[in-house]
Parts: sequence; structure tokens; C-alpha cells
Amino acid sequence: MRASDTPMPTTEHDDEAFRRCFAEHVESVRFTARLLCGDWHRAEDLTQAAFLKVYLAWSRVDQTDQLSRYLRQVVVRTFLSERRRLWRRREWLTDAVPERADHGRPGTDRLVLLAALAKLPARQRAVLVLRYWHDLGVKETATVLGCSPGTVKSQSSKGLASLRSRLGGSFAERVVSTSRRTVTDDA
Repeated sequence: MRASDTPMPTTEHDDEAFRRCFAEHVESVRFTARLLCGDWHRAEDLTQAAFLKVYLAWSRVDQTDQLSRYLRQVVVRTFLSERRRLWRRREWLTDAVPERADHGRPGTDRLVLLAALAKLPARQRAVLVLRYWHDLGVKETATVLGCSPGTVKSQSSKGLASLRSRLGGSFAERVVSTSRRTVTDDA
């Protein structure tokens, strides 16, 4: 993406192009935001903030096939920026004991995984979402996050280790065996 330093006035043509971009990409951006922050309501706020940033820079945005990559970069950087800013002000106090996931029902594995992902530090979560959900390479992830490939590798390693410790060793084995049963049942 290229953005020049001089802002240009927005025209009706630009607004229509932005509307098309929004309609085409909002679901993908919202889902990425959901994976990053772990909450649909916060994901909606994050999506709006990301699209606002894109709209304000729309006249400077190179609207090629790289637009989805640019949008993903904006939502990830907006997420990380908000996490840094709110980290000191936000407290997560509760007097209730966290609920335990029911591992017996189908579909709960995904919820358990999303809950564990939501507990990771923002940078690790962003790296894991980009690397393993969006299937980006190390260099592409580093470009989106504005860091070195070594940072991506270390954050991936730490994030995966943290997920393994949170989920336990039997979680992966159970998910694989459940997947095999589902594939066998469908055949």
C-alpha cells in the first residue's frame, strides 16, 4: 500500500469506492478482529476504528489487489495500539470463578481454543492469528506487524507454548481424534 503525505479531498467517486471496499471486506476484517480481541462487541468497535482509519486515508490508499492485506494490517495495528493504550487503565476484576468448558459436547473445542487465545498477550495473539488463521508466512506477518521475522518466530513459539500449557497435552490429541471420528462418520 502506498499513502502519500499530502491528503487529497474526498470525492463522491472515492466514497463509492470506499463503500464497495467496506461491503466486500467488512466480514473478513470483523472476523479477524474477533480472533484478536476474543469478543464480538469489542471486535465490532475494532472493525469500525480500522475502517475509520482507512476512510480517512482513502484518497492516499493504493486500491489494488493488495487492499485486503492493507485492511488486515490496519486492523492488527489498531488492535495492538488500543491494547497498549488501554493496558494501564483497564482492569479485569471479578468475584466469580471462571466457568469450565464442557469437553464432552461437539463444537466446544473451538470455544475452548478461542477462550485460550483471548488470554494470550496481544502481540502473541496477533502473530498466531496472522500465521495460523490467515496462513501468512513469517516475513508477511513481520511486515503486517512492523517487526522483524525473528520477533514473529519468538512470539509464535511463546504463544504456542502458552496455548499448549493452558489447554493441556490431551487437548490436541482429543481434537485430532474427534476430527478423525467426524471425517469417518461423514464418509
